[in-house]
Amino acid sequence: MEKKTERLIYLDNAATSFPKPEAVYRRIDEVLRVISGNPGRASHRMALEASRVIFSAREAIARLFNVRDASRIAFTKNATEGINIALKGLLKPGGHVVTSSFEHNSVVKTLGRLERNGVRVTKVRPDKDGLLDPKDIASAIDKDTKIVCISHASNVFGTVQPIEEIGRLCRNKSVIFMVDGAQTAGAMPIEMDAMNMDIFAATGHKALFGPQGTGFLYVREGIEPEPLVDGGTGELNITLEMPDRLESGTMNTPGVGGLGAGVEFILKEGIAKVKRYEEALIEALLDGLRKTEGVRIIGPADAKKRTALVAFNIAGKTPAEVGMRLDNDFSIMVRTGAHCAPEAHREAGTHPDGAVRVSPGYFTKEDEVEEFLRAIREIAK
Repeated sequence: MEKKTERLIYLDNAATSFPKPEAVYRRIDEVLRVISGNPGRASHRMALEASRVIFSAREAIARLFNVRDASRIAFTKNATEGINIALKGLLKPGGHVVTSSFEHNSVVKTLGRLERNGVRVTKVRPDKDGLLDPKDIASAIDKDTKIVCISHASNVFGTVQPIEEIGRLCRNKSVIFMVDGAQTAGAMPIEMDAMNMDIFAATGHKALFGPQGTGFLYVREGIEPEPLVDGGTGELNITLEMPDRLESGTMNTPGVGGLGAGVEFILKEGIAKVKRYEEALIEALLDGLRKTEGVRIIGPADAKKRTALVAFNIAGKTPAEVGMRLDNDFSIMVRTGAHCAPEAHREAGTHPDGAVRVSPGYFTKEDEVEEFLRAIREIAK
């Protein structure tokens, strides 16, 4: 069958954003071609300029998330690494962690290893739309609970959790509150302190518009996880301060520079503007999918209760079949399968095949959403 369009329509921004702002490409190129020194490893001008790249990106992230002390932000290669640093660096045998039954494998597999080593894990179930009740979190906390670890928004349900309320109850019970912000960082206003977060892990390559291989971990003052990796810093001290203690080895300076440029773009545009635009796209998607016979949508019907993704299935067709048709016949890129979150699909009743996930971004055009919906109507027939 001939393709319906010559242009490629990218609707997989929940996996990685595309395209990036032009400033991101320029910054990466500049760091590689012009700066190119090793930050913190020499005193010559190129190394000092590389250190400024890292510093500038760290400060930009602090401004976006209203973090008072930028040194509490450590760069990682993705959210997964940040999650591993925090959970493995704080949980010891005999300790207890409360999480949800819809977490990404970054949390599930990390806690699985810790559980085999003597950490107790309690998983709280959401309602049918993937929304947690803070009262259930409170009931799961006991005298040994060290951490409550929750996804800000599931990459399957899309549901935004009541983070501020959960954080408040954790503060009242002197329990560390850790948030996986992979799907929300850059997509909606977030303030760690105001929302009662102690730890926040984010990836750079999604809504923050950075390149792949970038991310960060915010750790509140007074919480000091053990490093996941040792060595490879310019300091002699064995006990390092943040962020050096979590950043051993040569930094991905071009990537961090690109991430900083992505964050600066969001600061210039305004996070509220980004959210409004993506919310309008999600509303259009939900409306069109609801009107398509045979489509079952996972998660809440209200776009205001979601992040910028919609997972769904078409009766009588596998997600893989729908995704292949969209790619081959319409040049539309979406993601299909379990989305690295099989536990979420068990909750949604879509395991093991998973679902089709469409995720527009800030650079998605309204007519691209309309073209996607036309394609889905044709496939559904």
